[in-house]
Amino acid sequence: MLIHKRSDFPDGFLFGAATSAYQIEGHKFGGAGRAMWDDFAATPGNVVRAEDGALACDHYHRYGADLDLLKDAGFDAYRFSTSWARVMPDGRTVNPEGLDFYDRLTDGMLERGLKPCATLYHWELPSALADQGGWRNRDIAGWFGDFTEAVMERLGDRMYSVATINEFWCVSWLSHFLGHHAPGLRDIRATARAMHHVLLAHGTSIERMRGLGVQNLGAVFNMEWAAPADDSPEAAEAAALYDDIYNHFFVSGAFKGTYPDRLVTALGDHFPEGWQDDMATISAPLDWAGINYYTRSLLATDDGPWPHLRAVEGPLEKTQMGWEIYPKGLHDFLVRAAREYTGDLPIYVTENGMSNADTVADGAVDDAARIAYFNSHLSAVRNAIGKGVPVKGYMAWSLLDNYEWALGYEKRFGMVHVDFETLERIPKASWHAFKQMLAG
Repeated sequence: MLIHKRSDFPDGFLFGAATSAYQIEGHKFGGAGRAMWDDFAATPGNVVRAEDGALACDHYHRYGADLDLLKDAGFDAYRFSTSWARVMPDGRTVNPEGLDFYDRLTDGMLERGLKPCATLYHWELPSALADQGGWRNRDIAGWFGDFTEAVMERLGDRMYSVATINEFWCVSWLSHFLGHHAPGLRDIRATARAMHHVLLAHGTSIERMRGLGVQNLGAVFNMEWAAPADDSPEAAEAAALYDDIYNHFFVSGAFKGTYPDRLVTALGDHFPEGWQDDMATISAPLDWAGINYYTRSLLATDDGPWPHLRAVEGPLEKTQMGWEIYPKGLHDFLVRAAREYTGDLPIYVTENGMSNADTVADGAVDDAARIAYFNSHLSAVRNAIGKGVPVKGYMAWSLLDNYEWALGYEKRFGMVHVDFETLERIPKASWHAFKQMLAG
C-alpha cells in the first residue's frame, strides 16, 4: 500500500496519471497520417522486433473505459497528448476526424470530473515535416504554431492546463545526437539546431495560445540527476557538463532567455544564424513548469571527442530499464528549479514512475516494487513542499502499459496491465494503492 494519504498534501494538490498519444491510441485509426516514429520503427535495428504504435492499446476506441479507470481510482486529472500527425496528417492540413477524437476525449474527461491537462507535442512529428528537415528546419516554429492554433481553437476553452512540448532533451539530443529515438540522427549540427528550434517552437506556441486566450500554460522538462562517478576533478567536470546539456539548457532558455556558457561555446557555431534574436520568444512568460523525473546518472570522462562523457553503472537498486532508483534527485530538482528558475510559479511533477517486469497471477498483478517507488518519490515531493517549494501536483507515469518507443512493448510502466494480444486491462496493485490513498 502507499504510505501516504491525500490529506498529507496541501489542499487542492492535484493527483493524476499521464500517457502519450502514439504510445496508447492506435495510430492506424481515425485518419492519422504517417509519423516519424512509423518510419523509425520500420528501419531494421531501431526498435525491438520493429514494433510500432499502429495498434498500441487501442485507446482510440477504448478511451471511455480507460477514463473510467482514472475516475474509479480517484485521480483528479488526466495528462494526455495530442498527435500532430493525427490532427494534421501532412503536418499542415487539418483532419476533422483527428480533432473530433480529442473533442470526444475532452468531453469524456469532463463528464467524469477529470481535469484535462493537454500536452501538444509528445514526439509525433508528421513524416511530411520530417521530410522537410523536421526540427532542423527553423520553419518548424511556425508549423507548430499553426498546429497549436488548430488544436486550441477547438479545445482550449475546456483545458485545465496546456503544455507545449514534452521533454525537449529527448526531442533534440536523444534523437539527433545519440540517435536512440526518431529521427535517429547522430549529427552535432542537427542537434544544436534542434535544441534551439524546439525551444523556439515552444515560445511560438505560447504566443499563439496567449492570442487565443487559452489559460494556464506551461512546458514539461525531463531531468536526470547528474553526479560524478568518483572524486576526481574530471568526473566532477563530466557531471557538470551533463547537467548543462540535460537539465540546464532548456529550462534556462525558457525561463531566463539564456543558454549555459559552455554550451554556447561548444555549440554556438552550429546554432542557426541570428539565434540570439529568438530568445525573447523562447522565454515567453509561463504559468507553471512541469518536471519529469525517473533516475540519476553517474558520469566520468572518456577519451572520445566532445562531449567526452561516459555513464558508469551505479550501486543503487534499479528498475526494469536499468535505471537507478534515486528519489532524492526529484527532491533536489524541485528545490533547485524553484530557487534558480521558476520562483513562485507552480511546479508539477508531470511524470514519475518505473518500468517493472510485471506478471499476471490468478488474474492480478502484484507490482510491489512500483508501489515502493511511488512511496519514496511521493516522500521526496512532500519534503520539497515542506521546504516551501510550490509543488501543486503529481502525475504518475503511466496509466497503462504501452508502446515504450525503441523498446517496443517489453517494458511495462503502467498501473494498469495491458495484454497486447487481447488488449484486456487489469488494474495492478499500484492502481489499487492509489485508489486507497486518494480516498484518504
